[in-house]
Amino acid sequence: MYTDYDVIVIGSGPAGLAAGIYTSRAGFSTLILEKGNMGGELMNRQAIENYPGFAEGIQGPELGSAMLGQAVNAGAEVQVGEAVSITDKKNFKIVKTDEQTLTCKGIILATGSHPRKLGIPGEAELAEKGVFYCATCDGPQLAGKDVVVAGAGDSGITEALHLGRLGCRVLIIEFMPKPNASMVLLERAEANPNIDIICNTEIKSIAGEDWVTGVDIEDRETGERRALDIGGVLVRIGMLPNTEFARNIMALEPDGRVPVDGTMQTPVPGIFAAGDIRSNSPAQIGAAVGDGVCAAMALGRYLNTL
Repeated sequence: MYTDYDVIVIGSGPAGLAAGIYTSRAGFSTLILEKGNMGGELMNRQAIENYPGFAEGIQGPELGSAMLGQAVNAGAEVQVGEAVSITDKKNFKIVKTDEQTLTCKGIILATGSHPRKLGIPGEAELAEKGVFYCATCDGPQLAGKDVVVAGAGDSGITEALHLGRLGCRVLIIEFMPKPNASMVLLERAEANPNIDIICNTEIKSIAGEDWVTGVDIEDRETGERRALDIGGVLVRIGMLPNTEFARNIMALEPDGRVPVDGTMQTPVPGIFAAGDIRSNSPAQIGAAVGDGVCAAMALGRYLNTL
């Protein structure tokens, strides 16, 4: 039967773009639908040093733009729009967006993830007023200030290093007893005189009216609390999958991720998932690209049976 597209890829991060490259090259009419910036979270990343093929690293926006251009050159169409629901009609699917309704024969979900919030007093009230979630996007507003970075994983350390280059004095606060960043990043942070790390510590609240002026922290072992005078908070304590729109079509995992098998097939025939949102994802760019390729090839085999 006629549909608007053979394939709709929802999300334009590394998983979605890799999938779009493969489905387009296979001759399937493909739409890549993105609710935000084309390139997804890649556009918010600084130097990516563990992506194969780039020994000196590559900037996230550079990699995202290259992937996007390759998908478009392969024949994929791209549109800005937010998927709000999916309906399964067996041999075709209906994707409802915030502005239109589209039909296709197969779907690849690749909507990525968004930053987890602290959920403490002052965070929501001071969002964009000194509380931020992306140093690449908002770091210049914190330049030269004393800043707290919440989280000592790879993302938190990377963001702290970026803020250090902007003239910030950075205190990284980690909830767990020790940092869980890779050794190479941790060594860079420890060697930087403008960066300090304290662990086993919880941020209890953020103070300020028109702008962040301080945080209240608590030592998780001793219970000692103290107030710090700072000019900004950068939160990097993990990511949450962007999957709320898919709850109407399938049961999600307890953590909100999409259940898939080894081919990235979801419980709904013709719908696949790739990248951060799929079950057991390692949340790495290289893995997301592999997921997108796997999903695209499996979807191609599915489409050839219709």
